[in-house]
Amino acid sequence: MNDTTLDKVIDKAIQREEEAYSFYMKLESKVNDSTAKETLKFLANEEVKHKEFLISYKKGSYKNSLQMSQVISYKIAEHIDKPDIEGKLDTKDVYLIAAHRELNSYNFYKELASLQPDGEVKDILLRMANEELKHKEKVEYLYANTTFIQTDGG
Repeated sequence: MNDTTLDKVIDKAIQREEEAYSFYMKLESKVNDSTAKETLKFLANEEVKHKEFLISYKKGSYKNSLQMSQVISYKIAEHIDKPDIEGKLDTKDVYLIAAHRELNSYNFYKELASLQPDGEVKDILLRMANEELKHKEKVEYLYANTTFIQTDGG
């Protein structure tokens, strides 16, 4: 792969991270629940970290700070439709919207990785996909615990 193609891949990934940051901040401004607001700010800040990582990688001065880890996939976003972002949003809706966003980001990085030969670029893209999957796990967990509240009876 030549440097121009690598630059385009990294630039596209940086753009996606910027879009994700804007998306979460816009969604945060529409929500009243303080826990949901905090979660959305957390996700937005994670996208900033991803962007910073990609920029440093592009400059050749990155530190391998993305660790692969085992992620639990609740598969909620794969089976429940995304709520309308323009309507009234309950806390559970915010988490489900975020889960869909993270699933799309995961698929984006996974697809980019599949187009690369084995090597450093593919590894980085797979690590980015894993990061997005970790975010999806977090918001799906929050969705499940907000939607399916445990009662004293079990």
